[in-house]
Amino acid sequence: MAINPDGFVREDPWRIFRIMAEFVDSFETLAAAGPAVTVFGSARVGRGDRYYKLTEGLAYELARNNLVIITGGGPGIMEAANRGAARAGGRSVGLNIQLPREQKPNRYVNIPIDFHYFFSRKVCFVKYSIGFVFMPGGFGTLDEFFELITLVQTERIPLYPLVLIGREYWQGLLRWMEVELRRRKYIHPSDMELFTLTDDPRKAVRIILDHQRRMTVPALSAKLG
Repeated sequence: MAINPDGFVREDPWRIFRIMAEFVDSFETLAAAGPAVTVFGSARVGRGDRYYKLTEGLAYELARNNLVIITGGGPGIMEAANRGAARAGGRSVGLNIQLPREQKPNRYVNIPIDFHYFFSRKVCFVKYSIGFVFMPGGFGTLDEFFELITLVQTERIPLYPLVLIGREYWQGLLRWMEVELRRRKYIHPSDMELFTLTDDPRKAVRIILDHQRRMTVPALSAKLG
């Protein structure tokens, strides 16, 4: 396909300004919100699903401990996480993406941020979070899991907690990773230790809170020193 230089002149500079605006607005809002935990998972999970209920309980406990809950702002698992935070009286962020179907903002978000571009939204999931929880989900959830584990593996971000909840859902993928990636030496054996798999949301909460306490001690020492 031939590139139309006139199209660049008319459209791309303005697109750059739109991208900048998304980053500036979202960074300003999230920086004021406080330390956060991002919860990923399917938009198609119903309110009667056990993972919906587990997510709501997990977010409730995290919010009770003054952690901001960040989700994609839509239905399903995202709604459950925002709902749990709202029930605890906590701060609840929804990074809503404009899509032709499925993605509609849920009513439990009290800090809504709208995005046109996926990549700027994905940066915001990571930039202000100190931990990440992955419930069962589709392509988007898997995309975020592999992106986050790559960022940790390559030390582009610190070794934040990456917690997968739902052995029944995740164990097939992890078995494949063990056989096809680790045994073929496409990854280092220790890379399989960069995340935690559990069925217990309370364990996820403990892991994240323990990490936060470990972060707080050096910061306090630096201030006192």
